[in-house]
Amino acid sequence: MFGRLGDIKGKTTIFKLGIVIFTLGSFLCGFANSLILLVLARCLQAVGAAGTMSTSQGIITHVFPSNERGRALGLNATSVALGSMVGPPIGGIIVSILSWQYIFLINVPVGIIAFIISMRTFPKNNNINSNEKLDIKGTVLFGLTMVLLFGSLTLGNDIGYENKGIIISFIVAIIFFILFIIVEKKSSQPLLKLDIFNNSLFSLSIFCAFISFVAISCSNIILPFYLQYVLKLTPSVTGFLMMVSPIILSVVAPISGYISDKIGSEILTLLGLIGTSLGLSLMAFLNQYSHIAQVIVFIAVMTVGNGMFQSPNNSLVMSTVDRKSLGIAGGINALVRNLGMVFGISFSTTLLYSQMSRKIGYHVSGYINGRDDIFVYGMQYVYITAAVICLVGVGLTSYRLYFKLKRKL
Repeated sequence: MFGRLGDIKGKTTIFKLGIVIFTLGSFLCGFANSLILLVLARCLQAVGAAGTMSTSQGIITHVFPSNERGRALGLNATSVALGSMVGPPIGGIIVSILSWQYIFLINVPVGIIAFIISMRTFPKNNNINSNEKLDIKGTVLFGLTMVLLFGSLTLGNDIGYENKGIIISFIVAIIFFILFIIVEKKSSQPLLKLDIFNNSLFSLSIFCAFISFVAISCSNIILPFYLQYVLKLTPSVTGFLMMVSPIILSVVAPISGYISDKIGSEILTLLGLIGTSLGLSLMAFLNQYSHIAQVIVFIAVMTVGNGMFQSPNNSLVMSTVDRKSLGIAGGINALVRNLGMVFGISFSTTLLYSQMSRKIGYHVSGYINGRDDIFVYGMQYVYITAAVICLVGVGLTSYRLYFKLKRKL
């Protein structure tokens, strides 16, 4: 929705509105005196975050010329990686020194500073479609679809996907999505212009982004349990090892973006997916006897591949649409990232427990004390499956690149 509003009202306007809403939500979180108020304030935070996340890539694409776009998007990826790296330890320090409220209140001065900087430095809104209106019907239908889909994926992890309520939610989500497609086809000013997917380069890049986030999320949710439960590492050491990936990503992403500006993005996305798949395959060899150095090397291989892929692929996504559609393209990209992460977490944990249950002979839904081998068995299946998912992207990207080279010849 915010991506589309960015195209109508201006991406910088929506980005700044997102900062204001997020800052207000953070302020309310810090003074919430009940769980209900805290959850409502968190929802407000999420609305604000959606405003910034869905328009940031569009603003970057609008500002930077095509020969600098990959590097700019790479630096954006570095910011995301560094934020995910420093956020948890800073939160831990704040809670240990002050109280939990301040992990939200610290966002208030940061948000104010970000808003002031955006007012001074962001470009004026150009290429806006001020005569168009937001498709309310499409927005409501799409929102209901996403709420039901995300909710089903998340709750299904806890209560089981065979639960009748979960099955009904999935079915209703599909019905709402079909209705959304019908409404969009008939609307003169749709929320999502479906012909954007007629561009095969855009569609394939979006699909590859989805499967890459599914694969990486499979690793991110499994790895901490392996480090603590199987290798018996302390939480502090586990936290340090979990920082390896964002550190490498923050270095590789801008370099990959810079190279994509010079040689193009398609070869790098292919190499990145190959590297990610190789890293995930190597992770499948880890067991209860693996050395920490081996874990670090395998994480590094996987992350270098992911870093090589992300910036060039984002550049492909944002470069294949016209300037009037940059907002919705950025919104789709942000949605795919979140959907891939949620699907990856749900899929990997379901596969993990099903394989553990099959190995031990009865249903399990968690780590079994004293049976590291059972967890490793399930974990290896998850990593192998994640590697295969990435290989699908490798095959499709190779196919696209082959025909592009063939046409040139």
